[in-house]
Amino acid sequence: MTEGFSNKYINEFKALLDRFPHDTFQKIFKMLLDAYKHDKHIFVMGNGGSGSTASHFACDLNKGCCYGLEKKFKMICLNDNIPSILAYANDHSYEDIFVEQLKNFLKEGDVVIGISGSGNSRNVLKAIEYAKNKGAITIGLCGYDGGALSKMVDIPLVAEINDMQKAEDLHMIVVHMLMQSLSRAVGCSR
Repeated sequence: MTEGFSNKYINEFKALLDRFPHDTFQKIFKMLLDAYKHDKHIFVMGNGGSGSTASHFACDLNKGCCYGLEKKFKMICLNDNIPSILAYANDHSYEDIFVEQLKNFLKEGDVVIGISGSGNSRNVLKAIEYAKNKGAITIGLCGYDGGALSKMVDIPLVAEINDMQKAEDLHMIVVHMLMQSLSRAVGCSR
């Protein structure tokens, strides 16, 4: 039943990697490095597997990129505060769980990253719309055709494949590539 499945999965993923948007990656790298240099906050969010990627992203930038350095990235994962998420979901709606947190912290020039495999997660879209209206720089990591998110953000990186897991795989690779390239750029010796 699974005979040949791993080869098929890997070959489809290799084809996705062959179409990797290197120019978009460079733009994201530059935006995050500028945020670091100008002491701006970076907010990231997602649901489900994308939420796990967002948490991992915040860990990698906050610790991995700056270990041993005095100056640090200032990245906050909006899906990591479960009590706040539950309170907003209960008292407002699930669509408000990210935007309401941004209302506490977001300042003009900050960076807001939405991760959504479909590109259509309503709570992510609502937060991105708010961020744009407040003068933040917006980045989207999406899959499939990019959905609404890719059309809203300043910098969309779309894993152009109709497979959620492979889109999420690519997003995680992007996170690790950003961590390593930013770490070198800020002078971390790791």
